[in-house]
Amino acid sequence: MNWQTDIQQAVGALKKGGVILYPTDTVWGLGCDATNAQAIDRIYSIKKRAAKHSMLVLAADMRMLQTYVPQIPDVALQLLEYADKPLSIVYPDAILLPENLVADDASIGIRLPNDPFCSDLIHAFGKPIVSTSANISGEPAPAHFAQISDAVKQSVDYTVRWRQNDRQPATASSIIKVEKDNSFRIIRL
Repeated sequence: MNWQTDIQQAVGALKKGGVILYPTDTVWGLGCDATNAQAIDRIYSIKKRAAKHSMLVLAADMRMLQTYVPQIPDVALQLLEYADKPLSIVYPDAILLPENLVADDASIGIRLPNDPFCSDLIHAFGKPIVSTSANISGEPAPAHFAQISDAVKQSVDYTVRWRQNDRQPATASSIIKVEKDNSFRIIRL
């Protein structure tokens, strides 16, 4: 199966409210339409994770990011410009996203992936995609596809074939929370 067919299949599952298992610019992730509350609930269920425990979102570009975070603090733009590895930023005042995805303080973590497959997938879908590690909550995040548990693999609607044989260990992104006043706090390096 080629890359484009894989993207078409994944987008088809996302449009139906499904959950996908897919490679990101960091670790393999569980994903769904970030605007679909029911699909988000399914991911919480698959991960056996309490609802309202924050999950990251992947956006295709700045235009998409600004749709869901209309006031981007200047410090976030600077951090994005100088990041030399995948960086997820927790932004204040998210809009147009379901309550079960947004944190109690109205913030949301969003990453602009620098990975061609992932970027093409999000562009083809046309909306942001949830990205949370493909593991049961409390278990280690898988470094590559072969480390994903059968329980997780069997619970999704579509599994992307692209990069399944890639054994290069992946690591999670850095996470920095920014505030409207341009202050920031490192959550994970």
